[in-house]
Amino acid sequence: MARHRLAVLGSPISHSLSPAIHRAAYAVLGLDWSYGSADVMGESLAVYIGSRDSSWRGLSLTMPLKRDVLPLLDSRDELVDVVGAANTLLWTADGSVRGFNTDVYGVERSFRDVGVDALALVHVLGAGATAASVIAGVARLGATEVQVLARTPAKAESLVALGRVLGVAVTVVPWGERLTGHPDAVISTVPGGESLPEFSLDVRSSALLFDVAYDPWPSDLARTWTDAGGAVISGLDLLVNQAVGQIRIFVAGDPAVELEKERAVIGAMRAATVAH
Repeated sequence: MARHRLAVLGSPISHSLSPAIHRAAYAVLGLDWSYGSADVMGESLAVYIGSRDSSWRGLSLTMPLKRDVLPLLDSRDELVDVVGAANTLLWTADGSVRGFNTDVYGVERSFRDVGVDALALVHVLGAGATAASVIAGVARLGATEVQVLARTPAKAESLVALGRVLGVAVTVVPWGERLTGHPDAVISTVPGGESLPEFSLDVRSSALLFDVAYDPWPSDLARTWTDAGGAVISGLDLLVNQAVGQIRIFVAGDPAVELEKERAVIGAMRAATVAH
């Protein structure tokens, strides 16, 4: 049986635009593949993966599953080990499960798409699995210092260790305390709707904001930035860019192999976000 079924997993998942953008991409590629969604928590992830039949090609993983999936992988791309998180699962030809991380590519690509090819100091809000991918992504853009605002600082120590591997000085700051210095970018990995710290007019007007949340959009944080005349990268950009990496994996098994008609694919994916 040909493998042609795909889905995005997470909780909550009803807001996800992944089905819309993936379906748009496969239409351009002429692939008769299905892509759905399922509300899955970590405790039920193993059962879900284990119960898929040979028609399944892969899965996209979002919160809170990017770390929960690691023990369930038969093999993994090197980047998964570096950041300690996987957002993509592929069933290989022999039926084994391989994990990948395309969030890092998505972060880097989103900055480059707006002409930002170099960073130095970055402020990151939140310390979960996405924050690890964010740090790896900005490291590819030359960032040398990252300050992470964390609700539970002890749980963020893995980010400090990650920084040492990547050559980035990572400092963890308890939530409620002030971040220091003037950042080139502020990146929020916190889900939409959560209360966030206030930033000075100087920071909002000059530092680039990258808010990975996209529901609702614009977020309250993004509004404060645009009200100050600042520049904002939407979580929709990350959604599309990391999905390009996923689709490369689902099509060719390799996130580095560009898609046929990739520019047209990306255009259709972006149009699908607007339609919703």
